[in-house]
Amino acid sequence: QVQLVESGGGLVQAGGSLRLSCAASGKIFSISRMGWYRQAPGNQRELVAGITNGGSTNYADSAKGRFTISRDNGKNMVYLQMNSLKPEDTAVYYCNADISSGYAPRPYWGQGTQVTVSS
Repeated sequence: QVQLVESGGGLVQAGGSLRLSCAASGKIFSISRMGWYRQAPGNQRELVAGITNGGSTNYADSAKGRFTISRDNGKNMVYLQMNSLKPEDTAVYYCNADISSGYAPRPYWGQGTQVTVSS
């Protein structure tokens, strides 16, 4: 069984920073793409940032210049450094990863971590 567990969310004032972490565990043969998504109340879940196992990254326009995604392949972890946070960044942030347990990769999701940015 594969699990993704996020940590690092919380309450921060506008302009502040937070670092989210996500650890993948269980029967893992390989991890290809990893990413962070977020969902605010009343909104659809949206991509924030993604990273391949080779280190190529992509960002939502709202995250460019403020957020940085990184990963530690040896530890099966992905991170999201969020700087210059704005109230509109308030959402539940979810970790996502395409993981193979010896078969075709499939997407896994974490349980989510709340990020609240006060004005």
